[in-house]
Amino acid sequence: MKRLELAIESIILASRWLLVVFYIGLGLALAVYALSFGKKLYEFITTVFLLGDTDTILKMLGLIDAALVASLVVMVIISGYENFVSRFDAQDSDGGVHWLGTIDVGSLKVKVASTIVAISSIHLLQVFLNSSSYSTDQLMWLTIIHLAFVVSALMLAYIDRLMGLSKGKKDEE
Repeated sequence: MKRLELAIESIILASRWLLVVFYIGLGLALAVYALSFGKKLYEFITTVFLLGDTDTILKMLGLIDAALVASLVVMVIISGYENFVSRFDAQDSDGGVHWLGTIDVGSLKVKVASTIVAISSIHLLQVFLNSSSYSTDQLMWLTIIHLAFVVSALMLAYIDRLMGLSKGKKDEE
């Protein structure tokens, strides 16, 4: 019976390597998104002198938004791999990233939620700068949705902090 249990545990532990397919897929999606960013940047550069102030700001906010989304994808790839699959061998001394291994699942959730709030904020700012294209109801709902993201991020941060405090108390005991 113990042999069967060990075999099942080995299969379960080995299944974490299936996540690599997702992380590689996210990396490929990021490469495609980089091409999309390049196109947006090219269009911005070629039309910058024809745009008014508001349109220039809107285009720049779109580029910032894309950078935040790309950063979010990288954060999920690196910390997901580090937390669920395997530790990276290269650290600071070999030119690695100094924060590898410092983002746990709770911190990742908070960082993801914070990034989503930032992306939502940028989108909402774009909407407000172009508010004449939206109805009052649309503006209200977009604001409510953004506030839902903000409250969710705050709750995740609060829960993560509580978990950290309770972990600290257990370590003291």
